[in-house]
Amino acid sequence: MQEALKIALIQSDLVWENPEQNQQNFTKKINAVAEKVDIIVLPEMFTSGFTMNAKAVAETMEGTTVSWMLDLAKTKQAAIAGSMVVIENDNYYNRFLFAEPSGKLFYYDKRHTFTLAGEHKVYKAGNKKIIIDYRGWKICPLICYDLRFPVWARNTEDYDVLLYVANWPKPRINAWDTLLKARAIENMSYCIGVNRIGVDGVNAEYNGSSACYDVLGKKITNMPLNQDAVEIVALSKNHIRKYRNALKFLDDRDAFNLLT
Repeated sequence: MQEALKIALIQSDLVWENPEQNQQNFTKKINAVAEKVDIIVLPEMFTSGFTMNAKAVAETMEGTTVSWMLDLAKTKQAAIAGSMVVIENDNYYNRFLFAEPSGKLFYYDKRHTFTLAGEHKVYKAGNKKIIIDYRGWKICPLICYDLRFPVWARNTEDYDVLLYVANWPKPRINAWDTLLKARAIENMSYCIGVNRIGVDGVNAEYNGSSACYDVLGKKITNMPLNQDAVEIVALSKNHIRKYRNALKFLDDRDAFNLLT
């Protein structure tokens, strides 16, 4: 078990509906991460931006992007994480992929599709929450709109890290900032959110505000707004143990099961 986990947050603009160009851009950004890290996190729909034109950008799990992620993970000896549009059994999914250096691949399908943008009409919602055990750390991957629903993120598994990827627009960025902090506090876990910047193909504007909060809700990153940026954050198992043992808030969780 590793006592520390280093995560690189990559906040970036995205080229609208152009997987090949986004792949090239992120290859450069990932290769430029000189420090040894355990995980490299990209935004939601990092190959395309938050598009409802799924047919134009969808790939299978045997497609070029998944292979690219696995190859880079092996080269960098770090997991590569982010979401993309996947087609499977004639359904489209907004799928979070977690590619490990070992060649293992985990995925989570976005549970809460964003009805305001009509995501529910294009993408099939997932119904399975997953916990990834990676280098002795338990990680819960979630996507964008999931952030607004605390019951789905509820820490019944004693996970260590909540990991959100997003295309969260600038007009509602205060909610993003507030909810990331709240999820960290209520679940006594690290909470990370990686958001994009720039303007997408439907003129939605994004300013980033990517961040990591510790188990007490303290912000431990300093990502700039409206800029391509990479920040590496070091997480500590001892920090989690110290405050969970001292405060024991998770012991007082309400007991119930979520029916999906």
